[in-house]
Amino acid sequence: MLTRGLARMSMVGARSFGARSLSTSTAPLSLADSVGSPNHGGYRIPLKPGEENTSSKAYQYFVVAGAGAGYAGFVKHEVHQFINYLNPSADVQAMASLEFDVGDIPEGKAVTCKWRGKPIFVRHRTDAEIASAVADDSADLPDSEKDSDRCQNPKYLVLIGVCTHLGCVPLNGAGKWGGWFCPCHGSHYDVSGRIRAGPAPANLEVPPYKFVSDTTIVIGD
Repeated sequence: MLTRGLARMSMVGARSFGARSLSTSTAPLSLADSVGSPNHGGYRIPLKPGEENTSSKAYQYFVVAGAGAGYAGFVKHEVHQFINYLNPSADVQAMASLEFDVGDIPEGKAVTCKWRGKPIFVRHRTDAEIASAVADDSADLPDSEKDSDRCQNPKYLVLIGVCTHLGCVPLNGAGKWGGWFCPCHGSHYDVSGRIRAGPAPANLEVPPYKFVSDTTIVIGD
């Protein structure tokens, strides 16, 4: 009898405990309760109907304006770079043409100036050199060209001082023909700048130039 009463009391207690456990487990938990952090929801100021969050709007405008300014600066930089690329620098423009006074060159001598990064030979030829160059017009020349076609004034010969073999700078007044000699591989040029012997395939090049006075030339287009 006593045992049956104890069993009944145990069953009633278990039901009561289960009911309490079920009601506790089904209660909703907030995010603050689950992670253990404080809930500041009560401190937030609710927006009134039709009211906008001005701080958020201002931040968005600031971000958009900053991005737009950065992009505009980038485009401006790229445009300037492109324009500078198209426009030659001041030193390049200055060397596009070169004015030179040939009247200061002593007869029988040659001087070297620079034009577009290349050496320019300007030679004041003697009467004997002119006669020799004209006489060789009929010689067996590797790159046949008349002396009169290579100089506008027979007294002054203007050449680009670059060997047509491998781009060396020939020596003035040297070689078998008294014009120029390239010691790199042994090319000989006469007093008209024509190739006479050696591996160079062509005559020394004549740059574009013109006389603007009796003794002044302008080299370049």
